[in-house]
Amino acid sequence: MARPNVFQALFRHGTHRARLVNETGGVVLAAAIETAFDSRARRAGLLGRETLAAGTVLAIAPSSAVHTFGMRFAIDVLFIDRRGQVIKRVLGLKPGRIAGTLTAFAVLEFAAGSPEVASTVVGDQLRLDVR
Repeated sequence: MARPNVFQALFRHGTHRARLVNETGGVVLAAAIETAFDSRARRAGLLGRETLAAGTVLAIAPSSAVHTFGMRFAIDVLFIDRRGQVIKRVLGLKPGRIAGTLTAFAVLEFAAGSPEVASTVVGDQLRLDVR
């Protein structure tokens, strides 16, 4: 991830203590960020988990598609570009499905049903608040 991207603050500060904010909508999407920035972590994703805690996001980068084969729960998914702009949203992606878009830089996975994620739309600008 040598080119500039929305996640650089996580690397620069050497911490994952950050929150994900929908700057356009003025809401916090996640107070905790888990990352999958290497090949092994991207392959594992959310497989083997029973759920993802409310207020948590799994950020997968680089990635332009996800699958839910082998998963036990539905997820809400936001696809973003390098600057953090939402380019696609999929709510309630059930196990055994695939979603993607060729222009995405990263995928953000949330537990299904978050009203903050549901209110996020294509074109919204997301940012990280590093603490």
